[in-house]
Amino acid sequence: MKSPTDYAIVFVRKHRPVDKTKRWLWLLIRTIMILGFCFVILFPLFQRVSVAFRSKADIYDPTVLWIPRHITLDNFRIAIESSHYVTALLNTIYVSASTTVIQMASCALAAYAFARLRFKGSGILFALVIFTIVVPPQTIMIPLYLTYRYFDLFGVVHLVTGKRGLNLIDTFWPFIISAGTAMGLKNGLYIYIFRQFFRGIPKEVEEAALVDGAGVFRTFFRIMLPNAVPAIVTVLLFSFVWQWNDSYYVSLFLKQVKVLSTSLMDMGIGLKEPDPIYTSMLLNTGVLLTIAPLVIMYLFVQRYFVESVERTGITG
Repeated sequence: MKSPTDYAIVFVRKHRPVDKTKRWLWLLIRTIMILGFCFVILFPLFQRVSVAFRSKADIYDPTVLWIPRHITLDNFRIAIESSHYVTALLNTIYVSASTTVIQMASCALAAYAFARLRFKGSGILFALVIFTIVVPPQTIMIPLYLTYRYFDLFGVVHLVTGKRGLNLIDTFWPFIISAGTAMGLKNGLYIYIFRQFFRGIPKEVEEAALVDGAGVFRTFFRIMLPNAVPAIVTVLLFSFVWQWNDSYYVSLFLKQVKVLSTSLMDMGIGLKEPDPIYTSMLLNTGVLLTIAPLVIMYLFVQRYFVESVERTGITG
């Protein structure tokens, strides 16, 4: 137990001029770093918002920096019509939401097996899962495309119909099948997040459930998943945002179906605007329309996202 003398020494040390200078200096450095990071992150967004509301005349007006002189919504109207925004938005929501839910379920099951069920070769399999995080998707582009262009599960389609396989290109099935088998976009990372969280749950909880007669699946659904809400929120948000912004897989599997990430390219081709600067301003407006739903969603879920990241094993 500290004596009054010890408390007095601590008080004097805290209020020494040198210590006060160090604290204020660190506060100043921290404030400058935070403001710098905020500027780097928010400057492109503010710039896109400023450009999106400008008229064509404001492009060549050197006096217009941030606030447009002639505020107009024509850019949004042209971008929405050119990109088939409503259809692309609905398709993007369907693909992102469906794959997000399916990936969460499949990755959670795989992670639970790696975290709790010991079997021969589990370490090698998990190393291969981690390896999928660093493998560029371009290296498997051709075999992945051919798999869904001539999709045939164990030769059943060829045996029954005599055809080489089913053509799943320009359908949502490639995304659903990949998500259901935990081989979709960034699934290796999601498995890692769930595995780290499941390993942090005390084994005594599972042992108590086993004593009560619960099997593996019942323990997973009744014990592990209810305690894994932070990891679930993290994976759901990561999966939804990455699938929303993905342009590689959607351009590989969807040729005719419109989604937001590829409709911008179609809009750039279909505008046929002779002024390239005005075309770039319309494309900027299209980008703003693409990220607007994510920004709105983040305003409502950012608190849960921050809390979930803090409670998961995402940082080790």
